[in-house]
Amino acid sequence: MTEKSRQIVYERQAEVLKSLAHPLRIAILDFLKDGEQCVCDIAKYVGSERSNVSRHLSVLVSCGVLECRKEGLKVIYSLKAKCVLDFFKCVTTCLIQQAKDSEKLLRVL
Repeated sequence: MTEKSRQIVYERQAEVLKSLAHPLRIAILDFLKDGEQCVCDIAKYVGSERSNVSRHLSVLVSCGVLECRKEGLKVIYSLKAKCVLDFFKCVTTCLIQQAKDSEKLLRVL
């Protein structure tokens, strides 16, 4: 892979990570881990207006993490890249380690 190609891959990876970097979007992904859901149920779960949730869903679809389909008048969303859930498990592991490190520091102080 050329340096230019590598740079393009890094930029695209950063775009996906930016798309994930919002608490409401993380909540949406967490809700969808158990299967597909309509916008109305997602909005209820995250405690936000449908219009706001729809904007966030659009970002997640654009970056390739979610997919959607129409079912009558409803739009149904599901995880397209289920591996994103493994990423969040990794992030949680980092948070746990940070908490342990902070706890150790507090004991020393």
